Amino acid sequence: MKLLCDQMLGTLAKWLRILGYDTFYASNEMTDDALMELAKKEKRILITRDKELIMRAKKHLITTIKIQDTDLIEQIHNVIKENKIDERKFLSRCSVCNTELLSIPKDKVNGKVPPKVFESKEKFWYCPTCKRHYWIGSHYDDMIKRIKKISG
Repeated sequence: MKLLCDQMLGTLAKWLRILGYDTFYASNEMTDDALMELAKKEKRILITRDKELIMRAKKHLITTIKIQDTDLIEQIHNVIKENKIDERKFLSRCSVCNTELLSIPKDKVNGKVPPKVFESKEKFWYCPTCKRHYWIGSHYDDMIKRIKKISG
């Protein structure tokens, strides 16, 4: 399932990426026409709060998900209610740019992560697009708890 979140849903887009969904997040410069064109071209489900955009998208046979709630957990439930979460995909995408993360050997991150992280961690991941490095840090347990709450 490929998703497209409009400009009003940045936090939702980030969390959908954390859950492993291929989620494009629209920049402020993108027009509604550009959003619809991208959704159609890449066969993405358009996620928005914009009622007018939903009506226009439906006229172009673009699948949409209307977000009404302001609570993040409810927003996520609204998106995933028809599509089960694949736990194998948790934390498999860059939360910033949506690229799939690659496993990287520890020796390749020396000098690229904080020294204490390098000394204390064994597993690392790398985003080939935005060049960020990831590891299981102190926030990991909180994220897993939130993910489990989301997935029920």
